[in-house]
Amino acid sequence: MKSALITGVTGQDGSYLAELLLSKGYKVYGLRRRTSTQNFENVQNIKDKIEWISGDLTDLASLIEAVRISQPDEVYNLAAQSYVAASWPQPIATGQITAICVTNMLEAVRIAKPDARFYQASSSEMFGKVVETPQKETTPFYPRSPYGVAKVYGHWITVNYRESFDMFACSGILFNHESPRRGLEFVTRKVTDGVARIKLGLQKELRMGNLDSLRDWGFAGDYVKAMWLMLQQDEPDDYVISTGEMHTVKELLEVAFSYVGLNYEDHVVIDQAFVRPAEVDLLLGDCSKAKEKLGWELEVGFKQLIHMMVDEDLKRVEAESRYNQFVYAT
Repeated sequence: MKSALITGVTGQDGSYLAELLLSKGYKVYGLRRRTSTQNFENVQNIKDKIEWISGDLTDLASLIEAVRISQPDEVYNLAAQSYVAASWPQPIATGQITAICVTNMLEAVRIAKPDARFYQASSSEMFGKVVETPQKETTPFYPRSPYGVAKVYGHWITVNYRESFDMFACSGILFNHESPRRGLEFVTRKVTDGVARIKLGLQKELRMGNLDSLRDWGFAGDYVKAMWLMLQQDEPDDYVISTGEMHTVKELLEVAFSYVGLNYEDHVVIDQAFVRPAEVDLLLGDCSKAKEKLGWELEVGFKQLIHMMVDEDLKRVEAESRYNQFVYAT
């Protein structure tokens, strides 16, 4: 039986990846930091199937111990401060967690299980102010946020460990990938949650920033399959994972609102508070290398993804509303 250690297992990507690996017969270990409260919402259905190990990405000793205990065949480093907007008010924390902690995880693997295969979650935000379109593995990086800068460090330190210590270390340069498990602070989920609340009469408007930003949006469930495929190859390498299609935030709004019979223009208010200090105008990935070498294919299209997210948020918001009405009535 193969085993895998996942950091960030309770997040969107980690939960889909854990489900995938469990379906393939893996023993899955999840690293979790000790806190006063634990959020298992995304992994509630598989919580008891995951072997939990306490550890903190900022504490190398705990990571070495986690790798020593799990002795994983594969390590997936997905944990990070992953909200771009938060990286401006928290640049040092973002650098520590999203950049330096990648080195901690690589060191832990090098020391405790050097033959383990390592996956690093890189990001299309590394391309930032893009120098060519579409962006591929050889496109130079030009990050436009502390988050993007931190991800560039994590990417290159992974390459460095691969070349310095002959480790099987890969980076997946994933473009925007979404799902009903995405955090509410991210634009896609902000929109689908807002649509659900407006449709159910719980709010009237949705405040947004730049509607002209262009993004390459895919389904997280498809993207974790690419992560796994990278670690099944004969040689380690880096891959862009994307849809190859761009859509504006305005298109996102149109698809989400029209799905429930509403016009976004009747509800969306532009608020400068949601405009980034340094904007990334467009991101479009060229995933031809992943398709050719990994045999990776997309299954969920843009409209299908947004409709899926709206459906799930409608169910969740309606259930929350009924529960609140019951509590207030009693």
